[in-house]
Amino acid sequence: MAKITIAEFHELSAQRLPFSDLLGLELQSIDETGIWMRARYNDNFLRPGGTVAGPVMMGLADAAVYALVLSRIGPVELAVTTSLNINFLRKPRAGDVLARATPLKFGKRLVVADVVLYSAGDNDNVDTDNPVAHATATYSIPPA
Repeated sequence: MAKITIAEFHELSAQRLPFSDLLGLELQSIDETGIWMRARYNDNFLRPGGTVAGPVMMGLADAAVYALVLSRIGPVELAVTTSLNINFLRKPRAGDVLARATPLKFGKRLVVADVVLYSAGDNDNVDTDNPVAHATATYSIPPA
């Protein structure tokens, strides 16, 4: 069972994470295996060549892991990124980007997670066979 609801995460984001609004971040689902998060498309996301810029995808990946961590430990706001590595796999389309974050290791003090990013297609379909980026991230959980 999740330790934070989607509504609680959105409230926390609105109050304490102003960048989440800039990226149009929406936590879409929480389940026992991970979370789905979306970055709602904005023309400001584009870089030359008409593709979503890497920093947008990196921000989405990082926020997705933050949501994953909070879904397991509750609203511990001072959980922080200690490492983020991303590989860009293919050019994302000019549209929403979705992230699926799943834990690789969930310890007392460190969480290592896997994040796969996808372009939202026509009719909001997600082609899970063709990710646009892959990231791994480590988060530090503060002592109780």
